[in-house]
Order: sequence, then C-alpha cells, then structure tokens
Amino acid sequence: MLTRAAAVVTAAITPLSLVVAAVPARADEPAATVVPVQVTGDPAKRFNLVVLGDGYTEADMPAFRQNVDKHLNVLWSIEPYKSYRSYINVYRVEIPSKVSGVSCDPGVNDAKKDTPLGMSFWSGCRADGIQRLLVMNDDAANTYAGLVKEVPEANRQILALANSTTYGGAGGTYATASGGNAMSALISPHELGHSVGGLDDEYDYYYRGVPGGPYSGGEPDSIHHTLLTEAQMRQEHRKWWRWLGEPSEAGGTIGRHEGGLYCSTGVWRPSEHSIMKRLGYYYDQVGRERMTQAISRKVDLIQGSTPEGTVGADRVLWVETLHPVDHALRVAWTVDGRPVRAGHDLDLRSLRLRPGAHRVSVTVDDPTGFIRDPAIRASFARTRSWTVDTSVRTPPDATSPGFTTTTPTDRPVGARGVIAAETTHPATSAPRVAWRLDGRPVQADRDLRLPPLRPGTHHVTATVGSETKSWTVDATPPTVTSQAQQPPAGDELTLKLTPADDQPGYVVAEFRVDGDGWYNYYGWPTDSARPFLFTKTGTNVDGLVYGKLAAGRHTIEYRAIDAAGNHGTPRSFTATLR
Repeated sequence: MLTRAAAVVTAAITPLSLVVAAVPARADEPAATVVPVQVTGDPAKRFNLVVLGDGYTEADMPAFRQNVDKHLNVLWSIEPYKSYRSYINVYRVEIPSKVSGVSCDPGVNDAKKDTPLGMSFWSGCRADGIQRLLVMNDDAANTYAGLVKEVPEANRQILALANSTTYGGAGGTYATASGGNAMSALISPHELGHSVGGLDDEYDYYYRGVPGGPYSGGEPDSIHHTLLTEAQMRQEHRKWWRWLGEPSEAGGTIGRHEGGLYCSTGVWRPSEHSIMKRLGYYYDQVGRERMTQAISRKVDLIQGSTPEGTVGADRVLWVETLHPVDHALRVAWTVDGRPVRAGHDLDLRSLRLRPGAHRVSVTVDDPTGFIRDPAIRASFARTRSWTVDTSVRTPPDATSPGFTTTTPTDRPVGARGVIAAETTHPATSAPRVAWRLDGRPVQADRDLRLPPLRPGTHHVTATVGSETKSWTVDATPPTVTSQAQQPPAGDELTLKLTPADDQPGYVVAEFRVDGDGWYNYYGWPTDSARPFLFTKTGTNVDGLVYGKLAAGRHTIEYRAIDAAGNHGTPRSFTATLR
C-alpha cells in the first residue's frame, strides 16, 4: 500500500478484565471505550499499539472486535512480531459511530459519512486520488488514542481500522487498514512496515495496472532498494550484502530483483516477493532486521536495575530485562573487566572481593539471529555499572520476596515459548523462583524455556516466597483441512483451507507452492468464502494477478498457526496443471 506522504489529509497497568469508558473527542460524539487486549508491562516501558475503529456503530461493534482479533493473530504469525509480541501492549478503542461505514466507499462519488475519525477512501474523497489509499483525520485519531492513559506518545503506534470490506490502507505516522476485506489483516503488517520500520513499497507501479517505468534517481536511501550489483554490495559492504544468497523468508533467494519504489526497471530489491511487495508473504530478512530494530528501539532491554552508584560488597545487584517470546536475552556481568557467571542477580558476597573499590557492570543484549549488522545489535544493547566499596555496609530492608512482572497469565502460552518471571529485590538476598511443569520441578532463572511437550494442555507454576503464578501451556497444534478440486480439463485448481483449533482466537492458514515462501490463505481477494484459484495465466483482480501457476506437476503444502503461536505440522498434496 502507498504511504500517506503524498496524501492530503484533512481535518499504573490496566487489568485486562477492565474496560474504561472515556470522554468523547467532541461534545456531539459518543464516549469511546478503551479495552486492554494485551498488557505485557508498564506502558511507559513498552511499545503500545492502539487500535481504533471508525464507522462501526454500536450494532457493528462485535464485528470490530472480530476484525481486531483477526488482524492481531495474523500479525503475531509474522516475524518479528511473533517473537517480540511480549514487547507490545495492545489497546482497542471502541468508538461508536452514528453511521455505519466510511466515506467514498467504494467509489469516489459514494456517500460522505460523518464518522468519528473521518476515514475515507480515494486519498480522502479526491477525484484525483487513489481508491485504495485510506486516510483519516489525524487530529481526531490522536485525540481518541490519547484516551489510553499512561501511554507515552513516543512509544505509541496508532492503527485505525475502517468498517469496510473494500481493500485499502495507508502507512505514515499512523497506519490505516480496512477492517473486513478478505486481505485486510495482511494490510496491517504491511502498513506497520511503513509506520514503524520506515520501510518503502517494493511495488513496480504507482497506479494499478500501469507500469512504473524506469528509475532515474541516484542510489536510494531505502535500505531495501539499490542500484548496486551483488558484487558491489559484497565488495563495498553495503545494503543487504550480509544476506545475499540465502533462502528468503519470503520465498526464493535473497539477491537482486528488479523493480521497486513504484518503478518497474532500473532499481532492485532483495526478494522476488515480500510483504512490502506482495501481501500474503512474510518480511524477507532485510525487512525483518529493520522491523526488529524498530520495535527494539521503542523499548529498553533493561527494564530496571539496582540504582547505579556506589554499593557495598554485601549486597545483591539485580537487573530486570525484557523477555522475547521465543528466546532469552543475554545477560553478561563483569567484575573489574573479568566476566563472571550470574543470572539476573549477582550476589557480591559470592565474589570474595579484595578490600577496596571494584567496578561491576552488566550488559544486556539480544542474541537474535534476526540481526546481522553489529551496529544495529549494539544500538539497543544496554549496560549498567556500579562501584563496589568493600568498606560500605548495606542497611537491612524489609522487602519481601514476590513477583514484579511476569508473562501474562490470562492467555495460553505456546508450546515452544519462554515463560518469564521477575521478582522483588531485597538488598541482601536474591529471591529464588521455584518452577514446576505439570507438578514436576524444573530448573530455570527468570526465563523458563519450555522443553518439548507432548500434545495437550500443560501447566506451569512459579513460586516466590508465598506467591505463586500459574500458566496454561497450549501444546495442541492447530489443524487444517484442505479441499482441492480440478475440472476434467485439468487447466485450473481451486484450494480451500479450513483451519481449526481447540482454543479461541482466529487461526491463520498458510500454503506454499513447490517450496516457495509461505503465503497467508485468505480465501480469494474479493471474497474470503471463495477458494483460492490457480490457473496458468492467473486472475487479474484490480490490476494485480493472483494464482498464476505454470503447467506441470506441483507440490502444495499447507499448515495452520493458532492464537498461541503453535504451528501445525505441514501436510501436502501434488497437482498437475495441463
């Protein structure tokens, strides 16, 4: 989707069980309701996604809730959102509209509607606008998002969904998407690629069906567009040289693929198709690295620590970190420059320090394989340091062992997840977390990486002092049934996937052809109830071709991803197009 740069646009932690009725943005508008959907920590220390709805009447509000559930579960199935979901708080703002729908939908001459956010297609109902460019009144959006209290604007991203089944969206300071189109849940991560990561479109056109023509500028500022050859990228260590030649997460191989920045020739992108080129695929490694950087930049890997300064050698130093969903951050302590082994707590008494002053430091960084550039990795590593004076005595305190923050307990954890628990911090002791999995003790510090589990439901508890937290682990993978049909002529193939799970929440279905990138199954672009259609020439829908498949024998794999992040085992079949 296009960014909105060229568009003229007018105009303490809340419990999950609590909804907050907020004041209206204007005196003649109904009050909005703020609903915390996912709260992983203090909003001042998290990246906060605020999802607004426009054109949803009170009667439409159940549809808005379903739209948000689908958009979020599709988002959580795509990296890096999947791994860094725990960095993000999500709030849904329900704004009852006096009328249903939004302006100029689907035609520029269709009705203009008085809705709280003033959302409209055609670049804001402009005769010279682009039909799919869905804009809104940014001031109104900012006002309604401001009803989510204690969320710093610098750590907030607005995503606004329109009550529409028309394909459309926009990215910029704020992101927009239609709520109910067959492909709408794929618009959101694409637009957030613009809004959060500053990624550019990889389209080779500006207007659908009109080739973009040759690129005529210099080397693009865009991290995922270039004029350089692969040899030049490697020799000069520029652009995506670290990823060249690897299988792309979006299918194919990372290399040099012509087209992008709305031009069809003369400029190159990393992958044949990625979510910034074609909705349905993942970010490739270049986009994923940028999005990992952008999300990490919104937060601090160190969420809290012993105050820096001079401390005695009889106390315990501590650090609280963020906790990605699928791995633990790296915590490295040094004493006078020498590494020492410790977890989130370092008991200085165990070091038997010589009399005098010593320097103790801890560095927290992220060992994720999503980051190859050492400068990017270093940009969000964090360090804390203290002077330890052996002559200082630490006064006793009355802090009792207990929990501070933990992985949310209100929803199931996926079978391959990491469960985290941070504790209180007595000055001279380190509370021990006693972990149990299905009643059996397991060893872990503040991050429990779940071992391989048999299918079914499992239970984890963590106990500190007299306080216990409990989690349900969903180890039952989702299922998906397929219906593939061909006419006697064998010149086309229809594929319908029906995913299911034993837990609530939207279940994502995906397929891939001949080992290419996994592609989100949304039904058919114009009707989610219709199966996906493959033909030798493909089908032109609004200027884009879907389902083009060469004659011959093909292997089609399919799988499902549930709300907890569990992947079902891929299944496959073969089909031949004549």
